[in-house]
Amino acid sequence: MEFSDRLLADANQQLWAWVLETAGNRCHGTTRQRPLTPFTEVEQRLLQPVPTVPPVPACWAQVKVHRDGHVQVERCLYSVPFRWVGQSVWLKATPTTIQLFHDHLLIATHPRLFCAGARSTVNDPLPPNALAYCLHDPPWCLQQAEPVGLACHTLVQQLFTDRVLDNLRAVQGILCLGKTYGPVRLEAACRRALEFANPRYRTVKTILAKGLDQLPLAEPVFDTLAASYTGQGRFYRDVGLLLSH
Repeated sequence: MEFSDRLLADANQQLWAWVLETAGNRCHGTTRQRPLTPFTEVEQRLLQPVPTVPPVPACWAQVKVHRDGHVQVERCLYSVPFRWVGQSVWLKATPTTIQLFHDHLLIATHPRLFCAGARSTVNDPLPPNALAYCLHDPPWCLQQAEPVGLACHTLVQQLFTDRVLDNLRAVQGILCLGKTYGPVRLEAACRRALEFANPRYRTVKTILAKGLDQLPLAEPVFDTLAASYTGQGRFYRDVGLLLSH
């Protein structure tokens, strides 16, 4: 037996003797009982064996379910049944799984994701409009944008060049504007948004709402000379008169 093992065995023996002979048999100052008495009569029968599987460390947090039926954990998204949209649920995160609870009821389980922007979505509990959102993927959006016009198709392509999942809802919103304003006006609004290098859903929506799509686009900056070069400037002076003095 090594020296450390002998020390551990000796410490355990001394502790065992102290509990059974000294601390366990003296009168407790609060209960006025010997600690071994309630242990042998009540507590000992309630003890359970040590689990064979060690407990899994977990972190708990209260999170709110977003309108798209997902919660966010460390920049990753996990779906929750749609009936709890807008409500707060408890989230249990382990090194391998994500579990979601509502009033102690397990409502969703997902594998743990670690890549920022990753999603774990279960389609079955989603409402019809959310299912439509998942089914209207980028290829579907590009196909719908093509008949609207070149500007609309180009704008959708630009939105899908980066952060596709984040921009998917924006593209779907732009295409839905065609139902309200018509494809002709949507194409004109997309053209104006591209002209100002601002291909966003809010930009296209604002252009349509204010009727800016029906206005002519501004002339290019260098197509015409400024007034100061055509003799119409406010402080213009004739060169001949200036040189005569």
